[in-house]
Amino acid sequence: MTNLAPSDKALVPFVSVDNMMKLVHHVGVEPMLKGLADYIEADFKRWELFDKTPRVASHSDEGVIELMPTSDGEVYGFKYVNGHPKNMKEGLQTVTAFGLLANVGNGYPVLLSEMTVLTALRTAATSAMVAKHLAPKGATTMAMIGNGAQSEFQSLAMKAICGVDTVRLYDIDPAATEKAARNLEGWGMNVVACKTAEESMEGAQIITTCTADKQYATILTDNMIGAGVHINAIGGDCPGKTELHKDILSRSDVFVEYPPQTRIEGEIQQMADDFPVTEMWEVINGTAKGRTSDRQITLFDSVGFAIEDFSALRFVRDRIKGTDYFMDLDLLADPDDPRDLFGMLQRAAS
Repeated sequence: MTNLAPSDKALVPFVSVDNMMKLVHHVGVEPMLKGLADYIEADFKRWELFDKTPRVASHSDEGVIELMPTSDGEVYGFKYVNGHPKNMKEGLQTVTAFGLLANVGNGYPVLLSEMTVLTALRTAATSAMVAKHLAPKGATTMAMIGNGAQSEFQSLAMKAICGVDTVRLYDIDPAATEKAARNLEGWGMNVVACKTAEESMEGAQIITTCTADKQYATILTDNMIGAGVHINAIGGDCPGKTELHKDILSRSDVFVEYPPQTRIEGEIQQMADDFPVTEMWEVINGTAKGRTSDRQITLFDSVGFAIEDFSALRFVRDRIKGTDYFMDLDLLADPDDPRDLFGMLQRAAS
């Protein structure tokens, strides 16, 4: 069993994709989604303690590569993540990621982890945590529009955290819908494959959109949205990429993570700079209102924020203790005399 004792200061715990999957199965998919949601909600409650900046992005015609840093003053974290919609046609993941936590006091890393699987889990956990606060009371049905890599995670998070028992699937690619429906068999949900977006929304109190094309798009038009629903808009996430017609935004109460980032990358990039939004952390700590009426349309314009990744890495750091679901990396030079790095190099020759 690998040791996480402080004496191993030069060794950094690393969670590979294989070990992340083992950890998920060890904890359980739904318990892990619940645990992540709890950690994320706890960090939203102390939102004001964190360093906050829009993610540092390098855009190209093919996609985007981003760094997402934050710190609560004691622990620093960042995630490296890409978004390349064209990858799917080449048999590659649209999104890949890894992340790191470090001790602010000495700058030493304390965890390095894959975050491709973990980001899917934390995104779904965030969606469901927010829906717990904003969705109509007693919501049982979700429309899942876009049945790619996120769809199963989103569905199971809504089940585990919000009590959703029916998911209505739609994707422009029927094979994606078949894949999602097949993967959700045996998870205790009523799964309905739909042929149109409109059909998927029949009877749905929660509407989740998660598409990946890197362009302005109108997945939902104004006439498709009735009163009283909660829209979980998690696709998009870059300049020039939207899913909702702007008239839907005008009719909705819009909730965001961090406005300076969302106004660049979210659905509200279509709106004026003074378009009113509510920051979700304020709803969670009780300083702002969430859902206030049965007919209100609530819209979570989610682009993902560094604090959510920080929360997810914290959860993993805590859950791998006492397990074999990580390996120690010899990542940091640790000479006997901190001033004698060259001497350490010389001795390695023998």
